[in-house]
Amino acid sequence: MQTHEQLFERSRHNPLLSAADWPYAVNTVFNAAATLLADGTTLLLCRVEDRRGHSHLCAARSKSGVDGWEIDPQPTFAPDIDNHPEELWGVEDARITFLPDLKKYAVVYTAYSRGGPCVSLALTEDFHVFERLGSVMPPEDKDAALLPHRIGENWAMVHRPMTALGAHVWLSYSPDLRHWGSHRMILQARRGAWWDANKIGMSPPLIETPQGWLMIYHGVRETPAGCLYRLGLALFDLHAPEKCLRRSATWVFGPEAPYEREGDVGNVVFPCGYTVAPDGDTLNLYYGAADTCICLATASLKALVDWVQQHGEPSAPHLA
Repeated sequence: MQTHEQLFERSRHNPLLSAADWPYAVNTVFNAAATLLADGTTLLLCRVEDRRGHSHLCAARSKSGVDGWEIDPQPTFAPDIDNHPEELWGVEDARITFLPDLKKYAVVYTAYSRGGPCVSLALTEDFHVFERLGSVMPPEDKDAALLPHRIGENWAMVHRPMTALGAHVWLSYSPDLRHWGSHRMILQARRGAWWDANKIGMSPPLIETPQGWLMIYHGVRETPAGCLYRLGLALFDLHAPEKCLRRSATWVFGPEAPYEREGDVGNVVFPCGYTVAPDGDTLNLYYGAADTCICLATASLKALVDWVQQHGEPSAPHLA
């Protein structure tokens, strides 16, 4: 018997993509960024891990967003170590945001440097040619994405640095996408026995709704059997996104299916991208399952916002 409200519905086509679908030899495929192209095609920029353990990004395209995937025959975005030594051990976990002002897609990704993971940024018009802006946040930092338009005169980026205060979600501003400041913590990991204690991070980019910026974030619970990655919701002010309005007390989506529980890293659901259907309400959430494959779950945006407004709690004051 279902004892809680089911906000997300898993696709019957899951898993959508795995290493077996790839046109060249890889270990695993997971944690895909997502966007809709101008012709309505869904593009996933997938994290692909080779047998060394290093990752690169590879594009998969589908008219339906569910099947019929056309995968680039070679890596779409590989580490460029000569020009960007911070990509020494791979590029991972991209998030895509279309920037109407620039008529370009921003790809924010994790560059795995000798000093640890750091946030890097690239721009593209077609996912064939990329302009790398390089590392924009020093290690250790990841789980980052841009907002699609400026807040006031500045661009805004959500990211998750590791600091002496722990693994919390921060927001930073920039006039030019290269120089970042005005750093503020906007969502703090809880402490104790909570499902999102000690370590959290944004999952896909923030979703703009009339009620505010909706964040789907992951929380990591450490158990004697290993870590559990599950998802919660938070809502932020449209004009001042550093202000959290509501935050879910409970998680809303977690590993339940066999393909989410068993894999290279079991008990993980980890979305990096979404698209919104033409109805303006159906959210297509693309997520990595067990660090092994890419899956899809759908939800109503209105239902998600209504739920966090009804069941969420005012966010506790953050530490700046």
